[in-house]
Amino acid sequence: METAPGYRILLVEDDEKIARILKAELERYGHRVVVPSDLAHIKEEFLAQKPDLVILDINLPRYDGYHWCRQIRMHSTVPIIFLSARDQDVDQVRALESGGDDYISKPFSLELAVAKVNSLLRRTYGEYAWRQEPDILQIDDVIINRSNSTVSRRGLRVELSAKEFRLLWLLAKREGEIVGRAELLEVLWDDVAFVDDNTLTVNVTRLRHRLAALNLDGAVETRRGQGYRLNLKHRDSDE
Repeated sequence: METAPGYRILLVEDDEKIARILKAELERYGHRVVVPSDLAHIKEEFLAQKPDLVILDINLPRYDGYHWCRQIRMHSTVPIIFLSARDQDVDQVRALESGGDDYISKPFSLELAVAKVNSLLRRTYGEYAWRQEPDILQIDDVIINRSNSTVSRRGLRVELSAKEFRLLWLLAKREGEIVGRAELLEVLWDDVAFVDDNTLTVNVTRLRHRLAALNLDGAVETRRGQGYRLNLKHRDSDE
């Protein structure tokens, strides 16, 4: 199973079976999931763990999820997803008014839960991180320029589409490493559930054609069953 960059998730759920299954599914996607054993001190657990996202059940012992959400909001704007068997509109409204960002009604599919988690993480952290990236990324004699979505080498330059450029940028930042298809899909498309996996293959093929114009044939390597790897270093001669 391909994984995405791991985020720390605090999963507050008093049903041990649900917590165990959801934790295992999220960890398949590379996330680090903490399930607190003491549900009476959620705020302290949150401050100790410093999670990137919180999944919060409503029906909890001592205090309900609404209470803990308000407590967390006193300290952080971390994304919070409510998880509950309460499926009335009034419950969802109260969850949002308490500071929640999304709501999942039980029973739920694991695919939907993971999609909501990854989508919220992407919206919260992905675009912010993208805006903080430098304008120029250089690997040996290859220069990748965010300001005009171009890649150049030895006096040659090609312009990339938005998707092609984001794909190249992600691969280039981890040059030499295998990047999973699931991670690339998460970064490039907002709603992965409605994206045909073949769409990624098409974009990789287009990127290869662009790089071939710079005499970088074979720079994007396919790792069957794993993903893709970019190899730009140590190309001393054009092939």
